[in-house]
Amino acid sequence: MSFDEGTGEGLRQRLARQGEDTLGKIAQELLENPLVSGALARAFEARERAVQAQEAAMGALNLPSAADIERLTRRLRSVSQRLEGIEDAVDRLDSRLGGADRGASDERLRTIEQRLAAIDTAMSEAVAALASLQAARAAPAKRAPARRSTPSKPATGE
Repeated sequence: MSFDEGTGEGLRQRLARQGEDTLGKIAQELLENPLVSGALARAFEARERAVQAQEAAMGALNLPSAADIERLTRRLRSVSQRLEGIEDAVDRLDSRLGGADRGASDERLRTIEQRLAAIDTAMSEAVAALASLQAARAAPAKRAPARRSTPSKPATGE
């Protein structure tokens, strides 16, 4: 390492540090300025009101929000994971009982199959609910042209 390389690196670090310090001071002064902080507060309030208005409009149209769809998707994944766990447990149980007398374990196997059927039903309902939410979201856009009405003709006194 030569003297020039060490000096160049030191100068670069000093300039970077000074630039960061200057930007930090400017940002701090802007945040302390009541005009700027008031404008930021009003902008955030306006954004929040717009979000609330959007949620109200979507609720009035009976459309699911992105949060509703995300919540349903998470629930569907959870049910799916539980079902996979039960299937794995049944497979392990089946392999353990492969050569053993199945007469004693048939009742337990029926119980597990009933639980699997119940989880499968719940998962099917969740999938149907998700599909109906997605269909409801898409349906108003398709129905919008059909809602137009023709102007009524005035009644004549004949």
